Amino acid sequence: MLSKIYSAGLFGIDGFVVTVEVDTQNNLPDFQLVGLPDTAVKESKERVRTACENSGYHFPEYEITVNLAPADRRKEGSALDAAILIGILRCASIISPAVNMQDKCFIGELSLSGELRPVRGILCMCVSAREAGIKEIYVPRENAAEAAAVHGITVYPVSNIRELAVHLNGGEQIKPQLYDDEKFENAVYSHVFDFADVKGQAMAKRAMEVAAAGGHNILLVGSPGTGKSMLAKRLPTILPPLTFEEAIETTKIHSVAGCLPENESLLSSRPFRSPHHTMSPVSLVGGGTNPLPGEISLAHNGVLFLDELPEFPRQVTDALRQPLEDMKVTITRANGRVSFPCSFMLVGAMNPCRCGYFGHASGRCTCKTADVKRYISKISGPMLDRIDIQIELPSLSYDELSTDSQNTQSSAEIRQRVCDARIFARKRMETDNSEMPSKPKIFCNAQLDSASIRKYCKLDDAAHKMLKMAYDSLGLSARGYDRILRVARTVADLDKSEIINARHIGEAIQYRSLDRKYWG
Repeated sequence: MLSKIYSAGLFGIDGFVVTVEVDTQNNLPDFQLVGLPDTAVKESKERVRTACENSGYHFPEYEITVNLAPADRRKEGSALDAAILIGILRCASIISPAVNMQDKCFIGELSLSGELRPVRGILCMCVSAREAGIKEIYVPRENAAEAAAVHGITVYPVSNIRELAVHLNGGEQIKPQLYDDEKFENAVYSHVFDFADVKGQAMAKRAMEVAAAGGHNILLVGSPGTGKSMLAKRLPTILPPLTFEEAIETTKIHSVAGCLPENESLLSSRPFRSPHHTMSPVSLVGGGTNPLPGEISLAHNGVLFLDELPEFPRQVTDALRQPLEDMKVTITRANGRVSFPCSFMLVGAMNPCRCGYFGHASGRCTCKTADVKRYISKISGPMLDRIDIQIELPSLSYDELSTDSQNTQSSAEIRQRVCDARIFARKRMETDNSEMPSKPKIFCNAQLDSASIRKYCKLDDAAHKMLKMAYDSLGLSARGYDRILRVARTVADLDKSEIINARHIGEAIQYRSLDRKYWG
């Protein structure tokens, strides 16, 4: 007898439907599994046999052949266990052959007792199943809340094989898992940190607001204790809230990596990743024999914070250069080529020298001028070219620390201005995005190329004069010129002005003063 059951597999962050064909013949007992399975899939034969017996069903003594189609695509992991056993039970008439399996998909790892264990990447598999026309999907109970976030498909949480077999045969029915959209909408505005907690540093806060409004990468330079990490951790709280589509895309990456927070079915806040400086290039960009996403992909639609930036190996920081431009990373292995999205804001933080007190009012710095330059030069020029805003944080005075922070602006107030600026910019870019579908879409000012800068960055006469003076006095490069215009465009958007004036240029130049002080 032949039975055809649907399941799903993973390739990168994309799922694909797997057709599990089970054939039984009345010959000597045997169990063959074909269709390019990896070791974990091959081992499912023993899990399936034992789970069947321990669920109270007699494992059929037939010649069993299981084919996993498409046969030319490698199948990995243990998510196919449930579908294989359901196919065998159907061939043995333990599950009625009359049950329609055409619109059903079964995903889950089997324990020896017959229980379904959770698997990673369930959200990606559900999306692919829905796109293939599947109407019902049966998943482990622990994965059900995550799977239910996919609209247009009915999700059934399954505890064990016996419960599933009874449901399919028309017995006690499993209640579908529902997703609470209102809970997600309320959660996107809930944050642990708030900008109101940060005392002083008015210029740095303004720089963070500009960075958030334009999607600009930012470098914070200051002595220990000036608030660099505090500001970086609060950046996600002033970014626009995640849309549902962004939440699905971001959660898919975390689900595949197996790092989705416990009891959280869908990420509701923008990711904030802060890896240690001892990390390797592979852990940053992703990789492995079976490629998994790295830190830059886990920070997709969020923030990647590199504290003590000069302490990161040059190989690691230089590996960021292409992903920052392309907003995706492609990893090629013998098994195939995988692309992971990585559209994130980069926030770097560093001391001005190795001891951390260069330029400090206390005069505690013991570094020589050559030592300071050597420390700063650990960051390559091409890497700095991709950081639009560089801001210096001064040490806080006693009065600033002791002042009550109740009058400080909250993250909610700043976020509203950021959202208004992005809406203002988006309206300006909508025409190009719709008229030129082949060109990469521009979503924020940090993505403006040279042609877009010439089109959107209109300066008045006073702004032209100020920019020329800055170009000559600071010895700016062509890239430095473009960076100032991109930042000035964002400052103007915060003022809801289509024309960039001298004040906007002046503020943008302030965020480049470190070029002259440290790297000039």
